[in-house]
Order: sequence, then structure tokens, then C-alpha cells
Amino acid sequence: MAERQQVETIINARWVIPVEPDGAVWEHHGVAIDNGRIVAVAPAGEIAGRFEASATVNLNEHALIPGLVNAHTHSPMTLFRGLADDLPLMTWLHDHIWPAEGTWVSPEFVRDGSRHAVAEMLRSGTTCFNDMYFFPDETARAAKACGMRAVVGLIMIDFPTVWAGDAAEYLDKGLQVHDEYRNDPLIVTAFAPHAPYTVSDGPLEQIRTVAEELDIPIHIHLHETAHEVQQSLDNDGVRPLARLDRIGLLSPRLMAVHVTQITDDEIGRLAEAGVHVIHCPESNLKLASGFCPAARLAAAGINLALGTDGAASNNDLDMLGEMRSAALLARAVAGDASALPAARVLRMATLGGARALGLEEQIGSLAPGKAADLAAVHLGDIETQPLYHPVSQLVYTCTRDKVTDVWVEGQQLLRDRELTTVDIDEVRRKAGYWRGKIEP
Repeated sequence: MAERQQVETIINARWVIPVEPDGAVWEHHGVAIDNGRIVAVAPAGEIAGRFEASATVNLNEHALIPGLVNAHTHSPMTLFRGLADDLPLMTWLHDHIWPAEGTWVSPEFVRDGSRHAVAEMLRSGTTCFNDMYFFPDETARAAKACGMRAVVGLIMIDFPTVWAGDAAEYLDKGLQVHDEYRNDPLIVTAFAPHAPYTVSDGPLEQIRTVAEELDIPIHIHLHETAHEVQQSLDNDGVRPLARLDRIGLLSPRLMAVHVTQITDDEIGRLAEAGVHVIHCPESNLKLASGFCPAARLAAAGINLALGTDGAASNNDLDMLGEMRSAALLARAVAGDASALPAARVLRMATLGGARALGLEEQIGSLAPGKAADLAAVHLGDIETQPLYHPVSQLVYTCTRDKVTDVWVEGQQLLRDRELTTVDIDEVRRKAGYWRGKIEP
């Protein structure tokens, strides 16, 4: 008998759902992990015959999936959760959120809010998030301290904020953050101009040039509301997408968030340019921003990812819930009960997000050589029985409390619903501290 290869961890599961190949569900399979990477995915018996592990985890009633990728959020805004509910977007922003940010946002606020968001996301199976907020250096430190993967946004906005005073300072500070994490295994960067209506042509042109030089993505809210589109027509004579096209921003490095107001011609242009669309169904619904035509975008060949947006406009960071909302809303918008089937929605929440972030070679599916970013979802409770199709059950039935275990680069960050790198009591204490300061 051949000597077995030594690895750090073997995870055996009732079902392994690798996302690649599409729709695959492998029963009684195992995943061998070493040095933070997936070494093999195979039937459990074969894994046992080939590998000897320092630790073996048996998940007899679980689906093991790639860690979920939250492709758009504002993690520190967790501390504004529920602050200004039931208001339209522009009223919410201008009269409530921006004034609150002007008063309260600081390195401490961002550090505490980001740590809170990381804890919430890990407990719901998310292993990577794409962020856009002030003090991205603090968000990066919070994520790294907890062992979570993150893409931190190098924010750009025309007006002065507590982070920077003008475009040159935003760019300079952003580049400092990029340099600090240039070779980090968990933290990477993306430029994050807030939106066409808050960033003028000059800074957008700078971002295009520097993003190409550094080969990093660009992350922007785009065509979020009818008001945004009309404002652009009134001020610039063109729709926002056409303005970005004129500047040269439409390319495979662009992540367009929301995209609720879009014509067929514009869909064709997004597809032609290779732009990724980040769909945030629950935030769009809560703020009545409109409906992203996800099925039409998918049919055009556009890569779709999912995001929760911030907890101030959702009001949670639950990617399992976002999957269900995306699937159901797609059917209502398309008038087609087969639009965006469950396997496609799971792909949006995993490999679609990884691809949008430029991380598809590292994460998003369970394959040898990829990072061991995984989540285990318990499917044995009465709420998920009887079980005919595990992928359907994940998308249509599961809630985030079914997530029991999470690994990032092979490190177990959630074990039997308990966080291993975050002090949950301290997170609660900080939330109470900020509520006492902010409460209107």
C-alpha cells in the first residue's frame, strides 16, 4: 500500500458542491487541505486512502460550498443599521447618512464597524467581501486581524470628507493603502469612485490610468436610480454609462453596482466591454431604487455577482438571504419562473463574485490549487427536510443560522457556530457604545 500524503486538514461532507462544473453535487466527498490550499476533492474513501490529516472534520448532514463572496458592501456602516429606515435613496443619503458620517466617521468608527461586519459575514458563510468606505486602511486591518479575505476600496469622491480633502489626496492616500497590502495573501485593493454623480471627469480619468498601471479593478455605483440617470442627462447631456464609456472606463476591470436603469443597447455595450455587474436586490428593494434585469444581463453573457450593500440599506449582510431574493426577484422581473435557476444564483454568489474581483484563480469554486475558502451549511434540520436537491435547498430554504463552519485559507474561523478569531462580546459592547453616541 502506497504511503499516504500528509496534509493539515480533511473535511468530509454529505454533499460537496464545487460550483465548477456547473450544477455539480458530489455525495460523500472529502476535501484535503494543506498550507491553505485545496490539495484534492474526491470521494471520501479515496481521500482517506490517499491522505493522512492532522485534523479531520466530518460533516454528515452538511453541504460544503465555496465561501460566499459579498461583492459590494460598506462594512463600517453596520453601525448605522436601522438609523434612517423607510426613506428614498437621495433623502436617506443627503438628509441622514451623509450628515451622520460627517459627525461620527473616524478611524475608530471604521475599525469597530468593520470588525462587526466581519463577524456577521463569517457567521453567514461569507469569506470574502468587496468594500467601499472611508479609512480603507482600518477596514483592511480589521479583516486581516480576523483572518478574512477582503478587497478594500480606494475611495474617491469630489467633496472633502474626514478621509481626504480633494482628488489628489484621495488618490495619494489610496495608493498608500495599495502599497501597504501589495503582497498580502488576504487583502487586495480596488479603486472605488463612489458614483458618476459624485466624481467628476478628471478624477475618473486619473483612476482609469492608474488602475491600468496597477492592474486592479474599479468599483462604482452605476445607474442605481432613475434620478441619477436624469441628473446626468440634465447636467452632461448623456446617460451615466455613456459618460463612463467616453472616459474609457468600460472594460473587464469595471464592477458596476446596482444597474437598475438600463436599456437593451446599454446591456449590449456592457457585454461587449466585459463589464461585471454587482446585483444588490435587497438594498434596491428597500430603497425603491428599481429592478436590476438580472436575467437579461445573464442572457447577454455578462458576469453577475451578488452584494448585500451596507447594513444601513439592507439591513443585513446575509448572502444566503441575498441569493433567495435574487432568484425570486429575477422571476418576477422577467415574468419567467425559470429565470436564474438556483445553480446560477449560487455561482453568482461565489465564482461570479470572484471573477468580478479578479480573484477567480484563487477562490469561488472548490478545485485543487485554489485557496481553501469554504463554508459548511447544515441541511439536517426540519426546515430543510425533505431534501431532494441540495442546491435548491441552499438557495430557496436555507437561512444564515444553518452555516456552522467556515474556513479561509484553511484556517477555521467559525467552528460549530462559534467564531474563533473575533470576540463576539466585544463586538456587541462596541455596537452598544456607538448606539449610545449616535442615537438621534
